[in-house]
Amino acid sequence: MNARQEKILECIVEEYTSTAIPIGSKVLVEKYGIDASSATIRNEMVELEEMGYLYQPHISAGRIPTDKGYRYFVEELMKDKVLSKKEQLRLQEELLKLKAKNMRLSRTSAKLLSGLTGNLAISGILDKDEFDDFGMSDLLSEPEFQKLDEICRLTETMDYIDEMFDKIVKGIKEGETKIFIGLENPVSKISSCSMIVSPYKLKNGQRGVLALIGPKRMKYAKNKSLIEYIKKMMGGASVIVVAGGINVLIY
Repeated sequence: MNARQEKILECIVEEYTSTAIPIGSKVLVEKYGIDASSATIRNEMVELEEMGYLYQPHISAGRIPTDKGYRYFVEELMKDKVLSKKEQLRLQEELLKLKAKNMRLSRTSAKLLSGLTGNLAISGILDKDEFDDFGMSDLLSEPEFQKLDEICRLTETMDYIDEMFDKIVKGIKEGETKIFIGLENPVSKISSCSMIVSPYKLKNGQRGVLALIGPKRMKYAKNKSLIEYIKKMMGGASVIVVAGGINVLIY
């Protein structure tokens, strides 16, 4: 893939993530300022489609990324997102508020992660077989999940998701955050989704896991950074929160 094709793919992923509408050459020229004519960009998009990175839903439509296109984006083009101090402070304060309500650990982290990403979040303690999920209504509001068969597959999968996590995390190294895209998804019934899974260890040595399930056009860099920071807090890292001039230590 040449540099211009990489730029086109990157812009299509970014735009489709925001709009869920197939992207045409006009948008790439006018909004993203790619230095080429619409005709040249269309030719490049045809090549990207022939290579399997883009897909045209129907003849008169623009293009959308395929699983292969998203994988190339995640591996080669995506820039890691570092949370700002302000974002870190917000996360710490939100966790503190939820903990003050005496919510159990897995419920607290699932609610926090879902609220920040708009995706379905799952948090569990593997050794206790204790799992909580939050955000199904947000996920089902996405345009990809308006068909009844998709809704049925998702809800059926969530009934048994806790039974699958030991198998899912088995192939993930400790400390690693794994991104599964579409057909890579270890849960075959939700191959229309992407999943981010990140196992960790609690301070007492028990094994925990955080996961996000969302459309394939999810914000991968943002979601990965959020899940890793929350995992850090859940895993026993000491965090100082400055709230109202008072330092509060969270474990």
